Amino acid sequence: MHTDAIVFERPGTLDVRRVSLSRPGDVDVVAETLFSGISTGTEKLLFDGTMPSFPGMGYPLVPGYESVAQIVEAAPGSGRSAGDIVFVPGANCYTDAAGLFGASAARLVVPGARTVPVDPGMAEDATLLALAATAYNAVNRATQIPGLVIGHGVVGRLVARIIVAQGHEPPTVWETAPERRDSGGLYPVIDPADDTAGRYAAAIDASGNLAALDAAIARLAKGGALVLAGFYGDRVSFGFVPAFMREISVSIAAEFKPADIQAVLRLVETGRLSLAGLITHHASPQQAQTAYRTAFTQGGCLKMVIDWRNAA
Repeated sequence: MHTDAIVFERPGTLDVRRVSLSRPGDVDVVAETLFSGISTGTEKLLFDGTMPSFPGMGYPLVPGYESVAQIVEAAPGSGRSAGDIVFVPGANCYTDAAGLFGASAARLVVPGARTVPVDPGMAEDATLLALAATAYNAVNRATQIPGLVIGHGVVGRLVARIIVAQGHEPPTVWETAPERRDSGGLYPVIDPADDTAGRYAAAIDASGNLAALDAAIARLAKGGALVLAGFYGDRVSFGFVPAFMREISVSIAAEFKPADIQAVLRLVETGRLSLAGLITHHASPQQAQTAYRTAFTQGGCLKMVIDWRNAA
């Protein structure tokens, strides 16, 4: 089988072309992609060639771990049925391209157990499940209730929404870009320089900006906690003395687990968490060059979604 896919041919070079798919096995499904999201964190590093080495990396590669698809074939051992709408958090199904994440393609072959059935009514919002699960993991990594969130991109917004959804006081969110300061009144979003509050028991950095860490640590209370929910490349550093004086703990919210996605789905299904308003831009696969450039460079683009339903 073959499929059209977004391919990073080498750092800085993107194409949309045919690639070969591996043969489905006894536990696999074949799915037609409906939507896929562009990650401005890990995918940008892959595109730039600055991603630290991971198993399975190499060029050409198919990116993407935020896809929603409809199953068209389901093997007996897959646990899924043809017609199911599922979230696909990555695939490794190409014989002539690396599949690091690998879900930005028109057709996917993936183990059924890796897919997550979703309500068809979620539509493109289901592309946000990976980021929502990452945010949920970050909130649960905090040893105390986070009062401060750094960064008001999609992950930062989801972190703040999940804190509120869990019944806690709305956090303060730091955001330096004026065009990203609207939360719809759910919680305050301010320039860090305008924060006159006291100390915070815990903070979550969702910006991926190393320069923000020292400022966050300076605002933590004694015994405070800092959770790193961004992606920072090779090295992370911060001033030791302020961290030492406060005896802070630093933890890393790494990959989400299936349980995190299920927890997010329960919050959505009960109406406590909304994923609305986070997808701001759309493009067809044929517009991928422009779409990726927009996602990576324009601050007003929170989440770009590729619509595969009418791909030529």
